[in-house]
This record gives sequence, C-alpha cells and structure tokens, in this order.
Amino acid sequence: MARLRARLLVLVVAAAAVLVYPPGANGFYLPGSYPHKYSPGEPLNVKVNSLTSIDTEIPFSYYSLPFCTPSEGVKDSAENLGELLMGDRIENSPYRFNMHTNESDVFLCRSATLAPETFGLMRKRIDEMYQVNLILDNLPAIRYTKKDDYFLRWTGYPVGIRVGVDYYVFNHLQFTVLVHKYEDANVARVMGTGDATDDFPSRGKDGSAGSSSGWMVVGFEVVPCSIKHNPEDVKSLKLYGKYPSKIKCDPTTVSMSIKENEPIVYTYEVSFVESGIKWPSRWDAYLKMEGAKVHWFSILNSLMVIAFLAGIVFVILLRTVRRDLTRYEELDSEAQAQMNEELSGWKLVVSDVFRAPINPMLLCVLVGDGVQILGMAVVTILFAALGFMSPASRGTLITGMLFFYLVLGILAGYAGVRVWKTIKCGDHSRWMAVSWRVACFFPGIAFLILTTLNFLLWGSQSTGAIPFSLFVILILLWFCISVPLTLVGGLLGAKSPHIEYPVRTNQIPREIPPQKYPSWLLVLGAGTLPFGTLFIELFFIMSSIWMGRVYYVFGFLFIVLLLLVIVCAEVSLVLTYMHLCVEDWKWWWKSFFSSGSVAIYIFLYSINYLVFDLKSLSGPVSATLYLGYSLFMAIAIMLATGTVGFISSFCFVHYLFSSVKAD
Repeated sequence: MARLRARLLVLVVAAAAVLVYPPGANGFYLPGSYPHKYSPGEPLNVKVNSLTSIDTEIPFSYYSLPFCTPSEGVKDSAENLGELLMGDRIENSPYRFNMHTNESDVFLCRSATLAPETFGLMRKRIDEMYQVNLILDNLPAIRYTKKDDYFLRWTGYPVGIRVGVDYYVFNHLQFTVLVHKYEDANVARVMGTGDATDDFPSRGKDGSAGSSSGWMVVGFEVVPCSIKHNPEDVKSLKLYGKYPSKIKCDPTTVSMSIKENEPIVYTYEVSFVESGIKWPSRWDAYLKMEGAKVHWFSILNSLMVIAFLAGIVFVILLRTVRRDLTRYEELDSEAQAQMNEELSGWKLVVSDVFRAPINPMLLCVLVGDGVQILGMAVVTILFAALGFMSPASRGTLITGMLFFYLVLGILAGYAGVRVWKTIKCGDHSRWMAVSWRVACFFPGIAFLILTTLNFLLWGSQSTGAIPFSLFVILILLWFCISVPLTLVGGLLGAKSPHIEYPVRTNQIPREIPPQKYPSWLLVLGAGTLPFGTLFIELFFIMSSIWMGRVYYVFGFLFIVLLLLVIVCAEVSLVLTYMHLCVEDWKWWWKSFFSSGSVAIYIFLYSINYLVFDLKSLSGPVSATLYLGYSLFMAIAIMLATGTVGFISSFCFVHYLFSSVKAD
C-alpha cells in the first residue's frame, strides 16, 4: 500500500507538471503575480494574442493577416495549459520599446503586395469586426473611445474599418505606456517566484546591493490610426528606421485604404507617461465595467430574496414533518392506521421507500460525476475568490479547474461506489464496473462534444482548435491520472460500510395510486427556483465568455454557488416529501432531476442570450460552437445540482423513516 500511495503521489505531481508546463513553455509563473522592475533604456517586448471577434466567436492567429513579423521569427509564448484550451495563441511581435524612451515615426515594415486571396481575407476580417490584441508586461492593450460625455473602454483595436465600399486598415499605432517609479530593493526576494527572480537583479557584479530604483509598467494604451503611407518612400528603410516625414495620428479620420496588389506600410510611435497608479492597482482600468452598481445591487437583491424564500420553505417543511412525527408517536397502532388514511400517505410507503430504483448503476454514475464536478467548482471558485486565479493570471482558471477535476476523481469513485453498495444493501461485487463508468461517463461526453466542435474549428483554421498534441496530453491525463484515482476511490468506497436502511423492503411493490397531474411535470418545474438564484450572475458570466468582458467578482459567485446548493437541496427535499405524501415511493430519480432540471432553464436562457444579446453572431459555425459549449455547460450543471438534490433527499428520507414506528 505504501508503494501504491507513492506511485499515486508521483502521478499527481506529474499531472501538475504537465498542466503548468505545456509544450513550448520555458518556465512557470503566475502572470501578474509579481512586479517586473525595468531600468531606463531596458527593452520591452510586446506580444500578440489571437484575433478575436464577438461577431463570430472564432479566434484566428495574428499572423494569419499580412502584419509585420519579428526579425527573429515567430515564437509561441504559451504559459499554461489553460491558455491553449481557451484559444489564446500568444506570440512575439516586432514592436520593441525601450523603458522611458519616447519614440515617434518608427518604421516597422512594408508588407508584401496583397494577393487576391489575402485582400479578400482582410476585407472579410474587417467586416467581421476582428480585434487585434496586444500584450505588454501581461497587460492587454486598452483603447478609449468617447461617447457623449463619457469614455468607453475596449481591449485591443479593430483590424480596420469599412466606409462605404472602401476598406481601411489601421496601419499606425500610437502607444502610451504608463509607468510607476518603484524603489524597494527587497521586492525581488519578497514577491519573485520561479524564473521571475532573473528579472530582479538585487546584487551588482561585485556582489554589492544593486540599484533600488526602477520603473514598472502600470498601463498600456493604444490609439489606432489609418494613415496613407507611400510604399516608395520606405524602400530603403530598415526595421525601426525613421519614417521620412512627420506622422500625425488622428483617430477620427482614415486614409489608408487596402487595394489588391498593393503593399501596406506599418509604423508606430510610443510615449512613456509617469503615473500615480501603483502596481497592485494596474488592473483596475480593466475591471471598471459599465453598470457595476447595477451588477452589485442585482446580485445582492437576488441573494436576499432567494435566502428569504429558502428560509420560508425550510421552516414550513420542518414544522410539517415535526408535526406528523409527533402525532404518529403519540397514537397507538390503530389510530396511526386511521391517521394514515386521513392526513398523509407518506408512512404507507414505509416498506417500499427504499426499493432499488430503475437503472441503479446509471444513477450511481451520475452521482459520482456530480460530486466530482461540484467539488471542482467549489474549490476552483474559492481559490479564485482568494485571488489565486485573478484575471491577470491568464489561463490559470481553466488550468485549476482541470487539475482539481483530475484530483477529485478519487472522491467521484468513492461516492459512486458507496451509493451502489447502499442500494445493493452491502453487495459491492460490481464496484469496478461502477468506477469505470464514473471515470468515463462525463469525460466521454466532454470529449465527444469538444471533438465535434474542434472539427469545426479545424475546418475554419482557427486558433481556438485544440492541437492534436494537446488532445493527446488531455487523453493521457484522463487515463493516467483521473481513471486510476477514480478506481482507488471506488476501492475505498467498496471497503467502506454501506448505509443501512432503517426499515425493511417488501418483496412485492406497493401500487402507486393514480395522480391528478404527472409527477414529472412538477419535477421539471422545480428547476425554476434554483435558476432564480443564478440567472443574474449567469448573465455576467455569459458576457465574460462571449462578449470579451472581464469577470472578477468570484467572491459573489462563491456566495451564489453556496446559495444554489442550499436551494437545490431544499427544493429536492420538498418535492420528495410531496411525492411520498401521495404514496409515490419512486423518489430516487425524481429527487435527482427536481434540482437537476435547472440545467434545462440554463440552456433555454443560453438560447435567449444568443437571440437577443448576441444578435451580431454570424454564421452557422459560430452558432453551433455557442450551442455546443452551452450544452456542455448545462450537462455539467445538471450533474452537480442533481447530485445535491439526490443526497439531500436521501438523507431526509433516511432520517424521516428512521424516526417513525415501523411495523
């Protein structure tokens, strides 16, 4: 057993290494987790990310368009697995700055003449409103536009603009780098992590203390301009040469129209501005979203209303059950039988309430996967709320979710087999089959959906497509980490004692009286209350995913998640009690879907969001991607919320029938 535990530990460490050191990564650190101090004149390298558009939701490589390429060649700068899964393709760029050195009229390159295919592609990307995303010191380039009396914030800048029948490209960029002077020689030893210490020279060549002053990047702004350059004037210019004439950037006018068989000349300018913004506050500009007051007020109002309703439901249920139990225990057997007919029928199903459900193995599999997904969500959101997965740490949220999901496979196997053993009254003969199904059910669905969507992205040559090598890594993580841990959890569940039923089950099942309304109708309608706890937060999450906005209120999300768990448990508990009162003892699956039905409303809300909020989304491929990811999210939520409902109902039924006098 010691050797087995040692091997498991090695596997977990290997999983973490693969997650944080993807192919091509030179080192690991949390982006944005430490300050980088630059000396005056020290070079700053601008990176480029994928071209994105809220019109198509399909990312493409920056260098798929005729932009300037760096002299040393294009190199990937992936930092973790989450970035690759999100479709980010961060690469180096030819833009070079020197700290605190203003430059103007800098010639970048002259592109090749636009072939008919390239010319058509440029026009298509401009029509689809694609944005160029630049990154400096882990800060995305931000753009301000004035509307009426206030400014709008945007990340990135558009490839170009269409005016009438002509297409114009933004070929000149006016950069503004906000810097803050920092004077603390010990910051390297306090906040440096990993290879970050290379950027903090704390000792001079002679071993003495190094310079204590430096400059830190706290803002990165860009103003795109379309300026008509004469290609003949730059034939003799080299990279970073001085453009022959003065360039005046006016973002309100455009003049560089793209034409077939003509090149594009790219230039830029950069200025450094000292700012009072300190390094820990440099992300505030990205997190100040319009409608913030409405956002906070809506969430708080929703939490208060749902908590109040949940409290009322809980009090009513508690009083009803207590009253029934008290009256049953005070009466003799004959009076109890008479009372069963007059008041409630839940005690009449005492000999059938723990009868095994239909397809018990599938129920155990769903519960096991639900425990795993719910545990992953709770731990991930908790870590994000504590600041370990901030928006500054690109890709770490997805990486953390994947890592926690793999590790919690042991909990999934344990829960699935424990429920199976309980249903079978202590017989664990098929625990291996249950564990295998738990390990393969939800990941199998995920791979089926993601593979189908990946073929669509591959066909579109999008950077959102998962590379084949990454697919292989994910499969290895699945079968080398998740599956073994799930089997270990199943083994622990098989060795654990099963939960004994408080009453005996008759061999002949009791007939269920005909119901006035279909019970499944009530089950499907029960999902509305859990949906009410999260639909406001769901809007902001959807906007973050599909509208390119930054989501950062993980503290509120954690509260909403806890409240959702409480409401799901109470809704399922109430419906189970209602079914038992009408002598319907088939509560197992209904308890699962009474709270799991919230996924139906989430998927319907996703369709509503597509129709009314993503009206600009164009093309069947984009709509298919959106619906595919929404379906995947709905299935995961169904498993998590359904598991909460089932476990709460089981505990309630077990408590209820262990507290009555059974014949």
